[in-house]
Amino acid sequence: MNRKQAVIIVTLLVLIVCAGVLATKVNSPLYVSDTDLVNSNNSTASTNSSDNNAANATTSNSNLNYFADARLTREKTNAQTIAALKSIIDDKNVSQESKQNATQKSIDISTASTNATKVENMLKGKGYKEALCTINGDKVSVVVKSDAQKLSDVQQREIRDVVLSVTNLRSIEIEPPVH
Repeated sequence: MNRKQAVIIVTLLVLIVCAGVLATKVNSPLYVSDTDLVNSNNSTASTNSSDNNAANATTSNSNLNYFADARLTREKTNAQTIAALKSIIDDKNVSQESKQNATQKSIDISTASTNATKVENMLKGKGYKEALCTINGDKVSVVVKSDAQKLSDVQQREIRDVVLSVTNLRSIEIEPPVH
């Protein structure tokens, strides 16, 4: 792969990440205020039950927001890092070796982001309500949404198998499930 191809790939990846972030912001609200929940519940229930429903919905939404916020933060960080690396690649005063290192790092970030998304989707396909995968170098961290306080050995093995099949990385940390 020559330099022009690498620059084109990096640019396209940055645009894809930016488009994903913008699509998320435009198409779905990431935050629901407590007043919206109470107002929607007041029309069908008494005040006491709507307060309980609002509290339960807020807890559920905060867990979903945890996953959405973490993904959004990951995408923003990756986009900023890739943009910084692109500026290094485009700088004429930077050595060829530094440009090659920046290109490789941006490709690594893009690959890790793609693999994390694949792991999350595969885990959702296995029946987990939500999943968050973070890949830092040769270490993978996974959080899933589960009703159980602790994941069984079978579930942990299933998660490890999915991560290993996608990333080929063996250093896997499975966080306690989010409820």
